Amino acid sequence: MFLTISTRGDAAHPATDLGYLLHKHPGKAQKFSTSHGTAHVFYPEADEQRCTAALLLEIDTVALVRRGKGKGRGGAPDAALAQYVNDRPYAASSLLAVALSGVFSSALRGVCAARPELPQRARPLRVEVPALPARGGPGLVHRLFEPLGWQATAEPVPLDTEFPAWGDSRYVRLVLESERLTLAEALRHLYVLLPVLDDAKHYWVSSDEVDKLLRAGEGWLPGHPEQKLITSRYLSRRWSLTRQATERLELVRLAEADDSEVEEIDNAVAEETETEEKPTPLAVRRREAILAALRESGAARVLDLGCGQGQLVQELLKDTRFTEIVGLDVSARALTIAARRLKLDRMGERQASRVRLLQGSLAYTDKRLKGYDAAVLSEVIEHLDLPRLPALEYAVFGAARPRTVLVTTPNAEYNVRWETLPAGHVRHGDHRFEWTREEFRAWAARVAELHGYDVGFAPVGPDDPEVGPPTQMALFHRNDTGNDTEKEAKAA
Repeated sequence: MFLTISTRGDAAHPATDLGYLLHKHPGKAQKFSTSHGTAHVFYPEADEQRCTAALLLEIDTVALVRRGKGKGRGGAPDAALAQYVNDRPYAASSLLAVALSGVFSSALRGVCAARPELPQRARPLRVEVPALPARGGPGLVHRLFEPLGWQATAEPVPLDTEFPAWGDSRYVRLVLESERLTLAEALRHLYVLLPVLDDAKHYWVSSDEVDKLLRAGEGWLPGHPEQKLITSRYLSRRWSLTRQATERLELVRLAEADDSEVEEIDNAVAEETETEEKPTPLAVRRREAILAALRESGAARVLDLGCGQGQLVQELLKDTRFTEIVGLDVSARALTIAARRLKLDRMGERQASRVRLLQGSLAYTDKRLKGYDAAVLSEVIEHLDLPRLPALEYAVFGAARPRTVLVTTPNAEYNVRWETLPAGHVRHGDHRFEWTREEFRAWAARVAELHGYDVGFAPVGPDDPEVGPPTQMALFHRNDTGNDTEKEAKAA
């Protein structure tokens, strides 16, 4: 199995910077033991103008069989022989992706201790894979790589050059070129998409593969037009793992929706005012309404579920009556931005003891969320497909069960007041729905009755006499009667 990565350079940014990024010196060949054989790294060329790193993986077919991989069917001699003689030593596959991850692990994470500025810089890249199984043909290669910023060339490999009538094999010679990707992004694309094109994993696929997929796919997989195919093939079409990954990707997309963009859309039309003062942004009004409701509830320990970049957490920290504040989000990137916004690394010990940022998904119950006074779901539910809402409802109202839950969501009726919003459009491209006041109240009433809460409603923003407010808020208060799952569990 063979793969090359090349880059161009100049006097300011020599191509040999590739050696720093890969943590492999261009002046010598190196070899590394892997679980499937020996990986060799060497540089066919290395100067300031052009540098190429090659990864060659020698598969130990005997060891592969002894570990239970590549087993043939039945006991016939040809089946036994097939265990040793197959395309794995020659064609790129999931085994090459595993070797790439192990040999270039720091580069894949975007880490370079010697030159920390290098991983963040996009550079001209060219990747070549001489033989790659492509179940789906060149067309699938283009659909997978081109949305990610690659110019892809997938040249079919004929079954036999001397007998062209036999047609093409399922292999292609792959060439990828890009001017705007970082090396870490490129490696993450290859790590996921090489086994997807092969449509096979040559090792046991367990639940930790979901975490590997989401780590490598962060920043590009949630919005990829072939996300479903990628997820299914990467997880060897294991239905339970694919469903788990899909649910988590839905919430990644929610968490990665840029809050500032949402605020921009919310304020697309200035509110009518008799003064020349700039109106208060709706996002600010929303946070003010949430803070007022939390204070009135008497909550001290508060969850911000789907905290995004930490705007609400920042406001909660300013009020000392909130003694414990937890921000939860599935996106590591969003939590990193939130930590930077809150200046957690420079925060005093006493203040730091009041706040935690956790990574987690609202599609699953989480024991870390139990025992809190209040939870906030601010502009969260509309980012989920409707069939996925019951999982969130149970995780928050059925399992975590805070005394108070505040939910805000856009009021679809108010959209006609946004002059710049085309008729029939939602306010944000990632919104899966936007409810009218009647639809929101019906949903909230059903959830309250099912999980033992009382619910009230409040407008956020100017309450138009015809179409209502731009944001609607439901205030749930646990009544500790009726369908109280905690009491039922204790009684059982």
